[in-house]
Amino acid sequence: MGLLTVMVLIVVVDRDGYKDTYDGRVDLIDSIYYATVTLTTTGYGDITPVTPAARLVNAFIVTPLRISFLVVLVGTTLEVLANEGRRIMRDSRWRKHMKDHVVVVGYGTKGRSAVQTLLSNGVKREDIVVIDPRAQAIGDAGNDQMAAFHGDATNRTVLRRAEVSVAREVIVTTDRDDSAVLVTLAVRQLNPEAHIVVAVREEDNVPLLRQSGADAVVTSSEAVGRLLGLSAVSPNLGEVMEDLLTYGEGLEVAERPVLGREVGKAPSSVPDRVVSVVRDGKVHRYYDSNVSVLAAGDKLIVVRPAKETPWAERPGADDQEE
Repeated sequence: MGLLTVMVLIVVVDRDGYKDTYDGRVDLIDSIYYATVTLTTTGYGDITPVTPAARLVNAFIVTPLRISFLVVLVGTTLEVLANEGRRIMRDSRWRKHMKDHVVVVGYGTKGRSAVQTLLSNGVKREDIVVIDPRAQAIGDAGNDQMAAFHGDATNRTVLRRAEVSVAREVIVTTDRDDSAVLVTLAVRQLNPEAHIVVAVREEDNVPLLRQSGADAVVTSSEAVGRLLGLSAVSPNLGEVMEDLLTYGEGLEVAERPVLGREVGKAPSSVPDRVVSVVRDGKVHRYYDSNVSVLAAGDKLIVVRPAKETPWAERPGADDQEE
């Protein structure tokens, strides 16, 4: 539009130097017409520069404008085609190797925090896939070196592109609870085995999400309100709770398998502060008599220093488990 405007102004200013074969004169409409057909290199020849000045202007000003227009047109087209081609190749290559991955629906504040927590607990970036309808969020996910798909996750086509059917975990952090319900229903239909975690705003929607197939539902407004209340009643307690929810410093809550040397011992004898014991898929409090003695295959929910080396990265961890 900028090039076209400049071209029209050039012709209007020097319209006496041009001749129209229809009526012999050039007005504003003729100038717009001439600029359009000239920039697009159509050139019907019905309006032509006849004076030396007009011809020089066409040679040294209009011609560069025409070339600039073609560069913009062709360059933009090639860029779109190249980006689309790269996306198709990247998606194809990604699908060949992707299985048991984690799909994060929504890359806003909650989605980013969820991804950061996954990374802090040993999940690889290449095993995380982001779905978001906002182009900016997709760009941010790409900058964070993760596969990302632009689109509405309530659309099954988008979910299939992200290989939800073979995903291990799906985290839903949409902005609206009704969208979260639709996404959960779609995901559960495509993948009956995936573990689905959903964030909702209203507590009243939790039963609906569970009926839709969610394995775990987190009420964001309820959690924030509770943390605010704790901070008001006891600032120290609020600080500790915030510390537990923040990775990278202070204390953190983590899950790890029982080590071989810990089998047969009580939860209280474990170096880490044991909060709960997971046995046969059921969570028991550390004081429950059913888990008074740790068994092989148990998992521990512990509170530990945030900078402590994750269990999977400890030297000899596999041998200790055996």
